[in-house]
Amino acid sequence: MNIRTLCLGILNFGDATGYEIKKLSSEGRFSYYIDASFGAIYPALSRLHEDGLISLREEQQEGKPTRKVYSITDTGRTEFISNLGDEPTPDKFKSQFLFLMMCGEYLDRAKISKFIDDRILQMKDECHHLDEVGAHCDHAGSQFVIGYGKAINQAALKYMEDNREFAEQLGKKTVNREATK
Repeated sequence: MNIRTLCLGILNFGDATGYEIKKLSSEGRFSYYIDASFGAIYPALSRLHEDGLISLREEQQEGKPTRKVYSITDTGRTEFISNLGDEPTPDKFKSQFLFLMMCGEYLDRAKISKFIDDRILQMKDECHHLDEVGAHCDHAGSQFVIGYGKAINQAALKYMEDNREFAEQLGKKTVNREATK
């Protein structure tokens, strides 16, 4: 998937500004699919507008710059639906946490334990967040995606809980410096 398709997909669900598209793609319901920066979104929106796939209206705001609100056109919706038929690329998973665990032999066990505690809390928070979002969502495709995300987080959480001791053993024992004086 490319930025153009992501922008069309977001606009397929409703009108949005470039800022709102960025926020939805980095923190909102579209944040799980593709990384999108302002430097990629705004040129894509300009090109989509030039190609007649989206329309633009300006809204005046008191004491603020004019808002540019984008809407998908019928032609844009047709292209978006056509792009959905493209074969998806394999998922990319990147994790700083896993990098730290791979290098765990250089960390002390207390630090690894803290990383594990933090990761478990993050996964539980994500599952709770997905439950909240799912409770207020009646869109079938979104329900599937929410369930998939929750299943992945639950599986990762179970793995962390089942393998915590192994992960902690990767680290060095912390030496009590006070006791050696």
